[in-house]
Amino acid sequence: MFTFSQIVSEDLIKRAIKEGKFDNLEGKGQPLKPDEAQNLPPELRMAYRVLKNSGYVPAEIAEEQEITRTIDLLAYMKDEGERYQQIQKLNIMIMKMNEKRGRTVHLDGSEEYYRRIVEKVRIAEQRFGQTETKEK
Repeated sequence: MFTFSQIVSEDLIKRAIKEGKFDNLEGKGQPLKPDEAQNLPPELRMAYRVLKNSGYVPAEIAEEQEITRTIDLLAYMKDEGERYQQIQKLNIMIMKMNEKRGRTVHLDGSEEYYRRIVEKVRIAEQRFGQTETKEK
């Protein structure tokens, strides 16, 4: 049965080529993109692709995206008190991620911005005193 369906499929492909149905495909003549799942074991690749195509994001990636969004939002916050609270939440998120990974989190291109945030937290702590969570 498999051989028959394979022959039919090959005939359909040959007919489509003759009719020119593959002439205007996107990316024609360009190299294929590298396989994202090439480092995964072969038995996990299909599952990875199904999850990725369905919109699933691993928890670690989702946490990193949340940290990046929080950093981006901080740049537009005007209220200093709200900004200070968000910086505290950001520090906790990063600390939890560091604990899970067992290493320091490095967000692409945001290290300088993060250093500035930490400096602002230090200045705010000096100005407003220690936070309630640190006093307990």
